[in-house]
Amino acid sequence: MAKPSRQQRRDRRAQQPALAGAGSPPPPAQPRPVARPEEEPGGHRRFQFFRESYRELRKVEWPSQRTVISGTIVVLVACIIVGTFLWLNDKLWAYVVQHLLLH
Repeated sequence: MAKPSRQQRRDRRAQQPALAGAGSPPPPAQPRPVARPEEEPGGHRRFQFFRESYRELRKVEWPSQRTVISGTIVVLVACIIVGTFLWLNDKLWAYVVQHLLLH
């Protein structure tokens, strides 16, 4: 089977709308719009920030009280276990240093 010519490949790409323009350079960037006076730095933008923050917080799926309590218990138990391990490790190495290395 012969390889298609360059013109045949171009014609085939032109017939496929999804691939048309895939090899072409991207269009030039659009100029940024000029900021309106109410969007200038100052008080209005702060209120806009708080309004948008409030809207986003309403979208959050907050955990239930039971989930928060169980998560807190897990963290406290883990802290107690790790703290106890570190305390015992410290006592062991203090004994090793005092009685075996310094005497």
